[in-house]
Amino acid sequence: MSPLKITSRTAATGPVLLIDGELDHTTAPQLRDVLTELTLQPGQRLVLDLAGMEFCDSSGITALIVSRNHAHAARADIALAAVPAHTQRVLRTVGLDQVFPLHPDSRTATRP
Repeated sequence: MSPLKITSRTAATGPVLLIDGELDHTTAPQLRDVLTELTLQPGQRLVLDLAGMEFCDSSGITALIVSRNHAHAARADIALAAVPAHTQRVLRTVGLDQVFPLHPDSRTATRP
């Protein structure tokens, strides 16, 4: 089991959160905690870079939805970058690939 590590950086379009490790029932609250401290401005784009995410269960998917709700409450956008294949399959299966913009990498996701 890989502990969850969340690091942030700022791009021209807004904050980028790099998610590394396992996003599951024990670690998903960490992402929610980071979100509560994250101030988004209207028109910004929150990017979740999932390149280092090794595992995501239903609690992790819920945390991604919470992230979307947080962004939309601030009148900001959200995008997922570098989504691992196993997580893309889940997003496709439940229709969330139609809800989240998916980008191959954070560089593409942060283009204005």
